Amino acid sequence: MPRKQRLSQRFSVRRSAIQGRGVFALLPIRKGTRVIEYVGERIGQREADRRHTSEHGWSPHTMLFAVDEKTVIDATRRGNSARWINHSCSPNCEAVDDEGRIYIEAIRDIRPGEELTYDYNLVLDEPHTPAAKSAHPCYCGARRCRGTLLGSKR
Repeated sequence: MPRKQRLSQRFSVRRSAIQGRGVFALLPIRKGTRVIEYVGERIGQREADRRHTSEHGWSPHTMLFAVDEKTVIDATRRGNSARWINHSCSPNCEAVDDEGRIYIEAIRDIRPGEELTYDYNLVLDEPHTPAAKSAHPCYCGARRCRGTLLGSKR
């Protein structure tokens, strides 16, 4: 079971060097800590596709998190600070599915002032061509940045 810490005042949302807003640790966060749940309106895949195209297609920010083949969390509606956690190719957190609920957990110790990140590892239904990869650019600045939010297709 992950170690528990007080939730209040453990992190803050502010401008990020990676992109837009980010979530930053205010206190040390130990490896294995469940930092925050990714919450928002739960919708079906068809509605998520519609919203992404009509409401979010123009935006570089995607706040839709696929839980499974049927369920997507739209954090733009009833979401929390987790929606501002940026992608990194060298993350300090990971997204964990616990019975259909998504939690962000620390995969290493995190220092105060450090930005919380996880690997979005996006997988498209279409081939991950160079054009698709460039349409989903990564700005994390990690030494081994892969240059895209897209992950490996299985």
